[in-house]
Amino acid sequence: MAASRLLEGGLHPGAPHSSSPDDPASALLPLQQTPGRSELPISSSLHNQGNDLWMRTATAVRTMKLFTGLILCSLVLGVHSQWLSFLGEAYEGAKDMWRAYSDMREANFKGADKYFHARGNYDAAQRGPGGVWAAEVISNGREALQGITDPLFKGMTRDQVREDTKADQFANEWGRSGKDPNHFRPPGLPDKY
Repeated sequence: MAASRLLEGGLHPGAPHSSSPDDPASALLPLQQTPGRSELPISSSLHNQGNDLWMRTATAVRTMKLFTGLILCSLVLGVHSQWLSFLGEAYEGAKDMWRAYSDMREANFKGADKYFHARGNYDAAQRGPGGVWAAEVISNGREALQGITDPLFKGMTRDQVREDTKADQFANEWGRSGKDPNHFRPPGLPDKY
């Protein structure tokens, strides 16, 4: 408040000024008591020093705000680009999982189930963290769904479903960890897959 009055020309050498203890301007300008006169600033050089200090402080605050804004924008853009990268990896990983599932259905090869589980997870994980996430979500969802549908449509017992799910999840984790999916490849599976 007092600083703005300084800039607006409300206070200057020789201008009357009250010395109320509640007035913030009284803390900024040293005053001199002269009998019969109102309080006057000691010198105009002190006034200019106070004004220069205020200007330097205002410039420093503006500069600090600018740098803070730039840092925040950099963080937001950096996080934004990481999310876009993650989402792109997840999308591509989901396509890899679908490709492995489609190949498994097309091959219709007995004993190849674990190979396709490992291959889909391996391919998705090669995309990056988003691909690993997509592979894990899809694998867990598929196993949860098969836990419901296999007893109904394939006539499997709960124990058989548990064993099959355990073996499938082992193959899923094998592929997601970057290990070679050919470990599960059955003999005789066409090279196309």
